[in-house]
Amino acid sequence: MKPRHCVALPLLLATLLLTGCTGHPKTVTPVEGFELDRYLGKWYEIARLDHGFERGLSNVTAEYRLRDDGGVQVINRGYLAEKDEWKQADGRAYFVGETDRGHLKVSFFGPFYGAYVVFGLDRENYQYAFISGPDTDYLWLLARSPLRDDGLIAHFRETASRAGFDTDSLIIVEHDRR
Repeated sequence: MKPRHCVALPLLLATLLLTGCTGHPKTVTPVEGFELDRYLGKWYEIARLDHGFERGLSNVTAEYRLRDDGGVQVINRGYLAEKDEWKQADGRAYFVGETDRGHLKVSFFGPFYGAYVVFGLDRENYQYAFISGPDTDYLWLLARSPLRDDGLIAHFRETASRAGFDTDSLIIVEHDRR
């Protein structure tokens, strides 16, 4: 018979692997007073840090809808000019902790979740949101309109830079297709 710790260790490692990416950088704080019903709907990606799963995409949108199980359906869509085609990824998200904190976990691949942290938000009208992943390698600026707002982008750069993100590497997303 195996000692108890031999059985517990694989379970602990599996738990860490499945939940290890749902934290957030120490430099960002999820917004409090988050209202999911106001956040639902279509958002346009205005700026991001580069990463493999969105590399080369323009005209990126994210749409959030309530799921029957209380979670959030996530539909990300973008245009890949290199192949002249639209790409879409469907996922699901759930709150990490309280439902009035802007900290969710999102999955596009089975049981594997990553952090989705709203750390900046237009609280009055829900017209823009600053999003972080589990570390400072993941950063997005979302807005309700695809129109470029240089003042908002400057505010985003300043806020994200203070939080330790490499804002010199930001990609400003083109929105020239519908």
